[in-house]
Amino acid sequence: MPESRQRKKAEYTPPTASRKSVRFGSRRWVAPAMVACWLIGLAWIVVYYLAPNLKYMDQLGNWNLLIGMVLIAFGFVLSTRWE
Repeated sequence: MPESRQRKKAEYTPPTASRKSVRFGSRRWVAPAMVACWLIGLAWIVVYYLAPNLKYMDQLGNWNLLIGMVLIAFGFVLSTRWE
């Protein structure tokens, strides 16, 4: 009975030394941006309630609440990226 041809195995080559460095933690801008969004959103709502007759606050009306809540919600979205 004829024998099948044997496969030639490639010689072992060790991996190259150029590896990506492993980064621990989150990016440096995440925590300050998260806190800034919370504070700006809170300040926006507080200013709307304390001085509703300001030039631009008066024009936006209740949309000011949405703007403040969106900023606060974006801060919470950024908090999921913080390690």
